[in-house]
Amino acid sequence: MKYKDYYLALGVARDASQADIKKAYRKLAHQYHPDISKDPDGEEKFKVVAEAYKTLKDPDTRKEYDDLGMQRANETFTPPPEWQQQYGAGAGAFDDVDLSDLLRAFRQGDGAGRQGPRAARPVAGEDYEVAVNVTLEQIHAGSETDVRVELPEYDANGLPHRAMRTYRITIPRSAVDGQKLRLGGKGGPGRHGAAAGDLYVVLRLAPHPRFRVSGRDLYLDLPLAPWEAVLGTTVEISTLGGKVALDIKPFTMAGQKLRLGKRGLPAASESSGDLYAVVQIVVPAAASDAMKALYQQLAEQSGFDPRKPLEAKDK
Repeated sequence: MKYKDYYLALGVARDASQADIKKAYRKLAHQYHPDISKDPDGEEKFKVVAEAYKTLKDPDTRKEYDDLGMQRANETFTPPPEWQQQYGAGAGAFDDVDLSDLLRAFRQGDGAGRQGPRAARPVAGEDYEVAVNVTLEQIHAGSETDVRVELPEYDANGLPHRAMRTYRITIPRSAVDGQKLRLGGKGGPGRHGAAAGDLYVVLRLAPHPRFRVSGRDLYLDLPLAPWEAVLGTTVEISTLGGKVALDIKPFTMAGQKLRLGKRGLPAASESSGDLYAVVQIVVPAAASDAMKALYQQLAEQSGFDPRKPLEAKDK
């Protein structure tokens, strides 16, 4: 079994008060929360902090942990004899057991207390959360995806171990970023006849290479050549439902938002958001002599001055 230094994870001393432990947890949980942290390892650090707090916030479980003595983080150690007696197993049976799972068993009432083994009682399984990335295309289509999650199980001796499970879920067409889907009875196993916990799948919207999301509305950039913006044209736009033709009126301005109704994300009410094409005027990176001559002719014959409105404001 590998030792985990929960005090080090929270950045507190081993004799820290329960109030100090709670304060340290709140600070680090906010710092590494997946919705806030920019740290690429933030989600994993958040899990470690949460695991440490679960153990140290309970005085009984903290005492069981403290009785292990001070070890080096990730160092292999042998559990105390009373742990082996409780589970009817030798020290080697703990080699693949996670310390947090075993301490959780103590917390739920399966461990050996200082007054002898506690009576076995039904203990409901814990709820778990797992995040899964979904795409705009999956939400638009209401498609299915697989969710893989590592959850605890118990062997014939009652020893906890980790097992990978895979569940098939349907992504609702009305799904939004952060939405939770509940899989009843798919969480941690119950003990002694109690019900299993639930598994909550948190949908995280993956960044899209083309679209930006605002509520149910989508935005995309629409590059236009100068002559297309001035003369007008028809362009092909990619939407989540396929390509559509979009008419560009003459004298379309840069930054103008062209609305395509109900081409955004679907809602539960069977309605949909809109898609907005944001106009960008793009000039050529290079030009032939003939093109330069045409631009020169346009410059000489046109009386248009794009900076004139600014000069008027300065007066």
